[in-house]
Order: sequence, then structure tokens, then C-alpha cells
Amino acid sequence: MANSTTEKAKAVPTETVSMMSVLAPAIGWLIPGAGHMIQKRWVRGGLLFISVVTLFLLGLAMQGRIYKANGGDILDMLGFVGDVGSGALYIVTLAMDWGQGAIAFATADYGTKFMIVAGLLNFISVADAYHIAIGKKQ
Repeated sequence: MANSTTEKAKAVPTETVSMMSVLAPAIGWLIPGAGHMIQKRWVRGGLLFISVVTLFLLGLAMQGRIYKANGGDILDMLGFVGDVGSGALYIVTLAMDWGQGAIAFATADYGTKFMIVAGLLNFISVADAYHIAIGKKQ
């Protein structure tokens, strides 16, 4: 019995973790598009940077509200996850105390959604940068 379990353990392929497979998603989360740029995907990285930053800044300009970590309503938690996806943009916004607009106007509500979508788009780009780094995607 002991031999069969050790044989099963040996049969499981182990993946080697390359530095790029860790670095690309981490940097890509912090700075949108940077995960692609460090892998020499300049156009894709630039387009992602422009898209995420533009969405986030438009959301701020429309007086959108940034979500903070709390244990409240499920929609607030989902909004927080979406906002955190923006990486450094979210951190700077919290540090500067921006994004405190009251959602009393339709434009502020749209702005809030723009910032959440920017974070979600950045999460998708982080996953894409990871798949490029491990060789699953070209």
C-alpha cells in the first residue's frame, strides 16, 4: 500500500514556478498593463493601461464613490472587490481621500460603475498576463 501512494505522488506532475509567472500578475495588478509590458507585449499592455486608467479617471470625474472594505451589504463587498482590482489607482484614491461622492446623481452612479469595471478589466488582464507568463497563451 505504501508503494502505491508514493507512486501516485510521483505520477502527479509538478509545475516549476518561474519568476515571470509570479512577477507579471503582481506588477500587472499594481500598474494596469505592466504585466504585459514586462513580457514585451507593448501594444496590449499600452491598450490595457489606457483603458483601465481612463475608465477609473472618468469614474472619479463623474464623482463616483469608491468602496472600502467592510462586512456590510453583499453589493458593497462586490463593489470593493471590483475597486481593489484597479491596484495602485485604488490605493492612491484611498490615500488622497477621493471618490467620496454621494450617489445622488445618475452620473455619480455611472462613475461608481466605471471604477468597478476598471478593476474587473484589470483582473482579467492580470489573468491574461499570467497565462502568457506560463506559456498557455501567445
